[in-house]
Amino acid sequence: MLRHEADVIVIGAGLSGLVAACEAAEQGRSVLVVDGEGPQSLGGQAFWSFGGLLLVDSPEQRRLGIRDSPELAHADWLGAAQFEDGPNDAQARQWARAYLEFASGELREWLRRLAVGLFPVVGWAERGGQPAGGHGNSVPRFHIVWGTGPALLHPFVARALASPLITFAHRHLVRDLSVTGEITVSGDLLAPDDAERGRPTNRDVVGSFTARGESVIIASGGIGGNLDLVREFWPGRAPEKLIKGVPDYVDGSMLPIAEAAGGALVNRNRMWHYPEGVINHSPLWTDHGIRILPGPSSLWLDANGVRLPPPNFPGFDALGALRAITEQGHDHSWFVTDAATVAKEFALSGSEQNSDLTGKDLRMFGRRTGGRPTAEVRRFVREGVDFLTAGTVGDLAAQMNALEPGHTVDGDALLELIRERDLQIRAGLGKDPQVVALRAARNYLGDRLMRIASPHPMLAGNGPRRGAGGPLVAVRLHPLTRKTLGGLQTDLEGRVLAPDGTPLPGVFAAGEAAGFGGGGAHGHRALEGTFLGGCLLSGRIAGRSAAALG
Repeated sequence: MLRHEADVIVIGAGLSGLVAACEAAEQGRSVLVVDGEGPQSLGGQAFWSFGGLLLVDSPEQRRLGIRDSPELAHADWLGAAQFEDGPNDAQARQWARAYLEFASGELREWLRRLAVGLFPVVGWAERGGQPAGGHGNSVPRFHIVWGTGPALLHPFVARALASPLITFAHRHLVRDLSVTGEITVSGDLLAPDDAERGRPTNRDVVGSFTARGESVIIASGGIGGNLDLVREFWPGRAPEKLIKGVPDYVDGSMLPIAEAAGGALVNRNRMWHYPEGVINHSPLWTDHGIRILPGPSSLWLDANGVRLPPPNFPGFDALGALRAITEQGHDHSWFVTDAATVAKEFALSGSEQNSDLTGKDLRMFGRRTGGRPTAEVRRFVREGVDFLTAGTVGDLAAQMNALEPGHTVDGDALLELIRERDLQIRAGLGKDPQVVALRAARNYLGDRLMRIASPHPMLAGNGPRRGAGGPLVAVRLHPLTRKTLGGLQTDLEGRVLAPDGTPLPGVFAAGEAAGFGGGGAHGHRALEGTFLGGCLLSGRIAGRSAAALG
């Protein structure tokens, strides 16, 4: 048996775990970081992220004329969260306010000190389309790290690898946590595996380990890679067909171990999955999917070609649209649009799907502002099984039905739907809620420059043929797993609480394992940009609190 000792044991080498380890080491504490994957996976899911952070009243917002405030952000958060009375959301409410104080205060300066830059154009994610008091961001708040997820990880990876106080124990799979007296973490030693980052690794056991310390920080992530668990806790009917936005190792295996040790695991049926997933043409992990980050112009249809009801427009309410689709018993939906809109409005989530931003290549990035698709979008249109193009509506409907023979999209009805939409566009103003919303969104300079195509008809005249926007495009969309909104309940010091509300001695949690703080800081819905930000805040707090025990 391999034996380890350290002041602080961190379970999980993702962003929140790395932040926690760095914070504890800065306080002079020895840290052991235990992770089931190899060193090539250091940074976990954050490596694959687009690098979005929700900040409030930032210099980037003010330069673009965005009038944000902590009060407005708090109102938006509460409208999205819809917290419930009772003990399960008691800590979550406090973490929500703590994150907004962080996002409107020291987060921006902390990033600057870490040499983490932000792209100057702020994105408008989760627009909501709801009345005041409902879900959605009232103003753009999605700040993209220049260099995406890898650039956000870099300072913490570099600090952790350089620190003489931090030791990494890779290929250590935790099976047990004992909190009686001294903290003891034990489990299996896995055989080495040099598989490419993201690809499944072996689970061949070659030995065992035990680690002892004064405290432990659980930063093991969520359940998005475990489709059985996702379906088990899915509220209502779970889709039969799911694709995954996270690697296989994001399996939730640490959560029941923490629960067995005495931790309160709350809000497990709150998850953040996306309706706009497409099958990856070059998969790394099992059932690998990629999310389309859409502008608001595409028509969104259910599996039978019926338009989703307002405000289920692209980019407005991810969870609302997902529910509208799955509650009908459907496992897929469709975007219908044209090539010009795809070029301007389709982005793909993930660092590897945005080589211009990840590589900090301004020349390559210029394609976006010129209304040309990125290389990654072009490849999906060319090679993605979910992407269809046609010169006429009838041909497009025929291809849609061939791809999904269990459902029938009526070509005549689709033609009439597009004609009605085009008539609203030609009116210049229009009454259609989606047309009104996209015209309003173009009032924001950032959207007009980068994200929203100039409104134009899809068809040539009143006929069935493609218009000046190029070939007609249909994209089959699948539910895509991503984030766990519930988790281990923690107080504002990051301490894991028992079901009776008392802290477990020496046990802390951070990141997705803690529901990004408090066991569910987002409530029922998220505003986006708060997942990476939640890892930063909760990891920092847990690391400092664990270090203070000594």
